[in-house]
Amino acid sequence: MDQAVKVAGRPGELVVLGMAPHPPIMVPEVGRGEDRKVKASQEALLRLGSDIASADPDLLVVITPHGPVFQDVLVLAGTPELKGNLGQFRASSVSFSLENDLELVDLLSVEAEAAGIPTLAMSEGRARRFSVGTELDHGVMVPLYFVRQAYKNAGRDPGFKLVVITYGWLSLEDLYRFGMVLNRTIVKSGRRAALIASGDLSHRLTPDAPSGFRPEGAVYDQEMNRITAEGDVLGVFRLSPGLVDKAGDCALRSFVIAWGAADGFEIAPQVYSYEGPFGVGYMIANLGIGAKDPSRQMLEAIRGQRETKMSETRGKESAPVRLARDTIEHYIGSGERSLLPPDVPPELKEPAGVFVSLKKHGQLRGCIGTIAPTRPSAAEEIMQNAISAALRDPRFPEVEASELEELEYSVDILGKPEPIESMAQLDPHRYGVIVSKGSKRGLLLPDLEGIDTAEEQVAIARQKAGIAPGEPVKLERFEVVRYK
Repeated sequence: MDQAVKVAGRPGELVVLGMAPHPPIMVPEVGRGEDRKVKASQEALLRLGSDIASADPDLLVVITPHGPVFQDVLVLAGTPELKGNLGQFRASSVSFSLENDLELVDLLSVEAEAAGIPTLAMSEGRARRFSVGTELDHGVMVPLYFVRQAYKNAGRDPGFKLVVITYGWLSLEDLYRFGMVLNRTIVKSGRRAALIASGDLSHRLTPDAPSGFRPEGAVYDQEMNRITAEGDVLGVFRLSPGLVDKAGDCALRSFVIAWGAADGFEIAPQVYSYEGPFGVGYMIANLGIGAKDPSRQMLEAIRGQRETKMSETRGKESAPVRLARDTIEHYIGSGERSLLPPDVPPELKEPAGVFVSLKKHGQLRGCIGTIAPTRPSAAEEIMQNAISAALRDPRFPEVEASELEELEYSVDILGKPEPIESMAQLDPHRYGVIVSKGSKRGLLLPDLEGIDTAEEQVAIARQKAGIAPGEPVKLERFEVVRYK
């Protein structure tokens, strides 16, 4: 028997698995009357808190989107004491201090590493090195407020320790696997644990919403409510990346970890409430985790769904995309550049600027391009830029052979840039933009997910070029032919 289990005297168990939003305005000391607009959410969070109190866990785990977020690692709070307050929301009297379960954190780090999932325990020293804080963020503080209130209403003191995990920008599949590891670690540790996946749904439900209005926001929230109520795990992985991006949420990755923690167990999900009075969607749910159920081991089905989709994508890929993929696969496999194929389509024989983009599980994995041609033909430009996108994009590590089956490609062939007088001549869905000042030059392709206005397009191109807002610039626009 595992030593941790011997110490605890019993196997561990995940006793409650909840999903909760975290708007500070929901806390009466912050809302100061405005919180009455989210009364349904307050009552639902108290209900979830009562579920936790009734289960009497000795550990509460909270997944938050608002701690230190990294591209390729999950962060585990690593200080002995976990404390925070809502002072930044004018409610410094709302403050908590709980003991961190460092033994569980250490065990989780080991188990995650064995599964190939990178984690980082954020000690005070590491926090200083990365210039991040160790205070509890509102993604933890708000759900914790209502859990503690539920204990108070029951006339009890919460005796649990706390573990806080900040998700990273890993693939959804890896986050799901981390949830599986988390549950397995809880069992090994001998803890009775409750888990809250903290996150708000769409931030774009109304014109006065924090991130503006998008009609996709309500569509996304409706689908997330359905998925949760029906326990449709595969539905999570069928969500369109474009829909997720346009909805603008911070919940999906937290919730995916929660679904992973329920893998292989019975569930009886209930959505306790949903509302969005401030233009942001708030859903409170209890997945009702129960006994082990091998029929709910979903990882292989998730992988199979992804592989089927990839096979369909490969079967429909265009000639430019096939050229980019073949070039990368040959180079990574052999270390040598492939020869220009003899059957180059006519549209690739003329010189042109080209961008090659790679995505993995819906996330950008590399993108390199040339504004003007540097090779005799677009085909040769594609081959050159494909290798650069895979191996020389400074934002990402080099693509490895093990990733090749998971990559999706797009190729943009650029038309000739033309100068314009103002942003009124831009259309971010039709034209790309080039912003120049002296030797500084920034480019943004057209029709990118989440970019819907010329102002957004130019602002990002300025940022890429290192040109400050307000500085006078030269604007050019161009059209592209996008191949997938």
